[in-house]
Amino acid sequence: MFRNMLTSFLDNEKITTTDAKAKELRSIAEKMITLGKRGDLHAMRQSAAYIRDKKVVTKLFTTIAPRYKERPGGYTRIVKLGARLGDNAPLSMIELVEEQMEPKPAAKSAVKKTPGELTVPKAGTRATTAQDETVSASLQVEAPVSEVPSASVKEGDAESQVKTD
Repeated sequence: MFRNMLTSFLDNEKITTTDAKAKELRSIAEKMITLGKRGDLHAMRQSAAYIRDKKVVTKLFTTIAPRYKERPGGYTRIVKLGARLGDNAPLSMIELVEEQMEPKPAAKSAVKKTPGELTVPKAGTRATTAQDETVSASLQVEAPVSEVPSASVKEGDAESQVKTD
């Protein structure tokens, strides 16, 4: 059963199965990808003994394994999908990780900015300009806090001060 699942998984690069089967398939698939990264004849014969489909073995060694050449492990991802309708079995989708792994930088160095220099924003943010600063400055409230009017409210015997907007 796992030979067929592994063949389908490497052929489609994504399959849906139960949680327990996905967890077991993960270890087998990662071993096969590691064999594909080795790329020698012995590794190809070892994977062909388990996979049994020459097209999938060729795909493993030519397209899948080179994709993860710099990655030290963790080639698959398991995503929980919920329960199956018929027997309420927990379902998961196991898929190959697509993004390229980049090594983390050792340490960030402190970058000093000059007063007129515009900083480059990170992804998802936008750069501020002089026009943005003037707009935000004009939107600020002009009245100081001490000049905000207040009203007296009497509750029973006690009198309390309440600021009105």
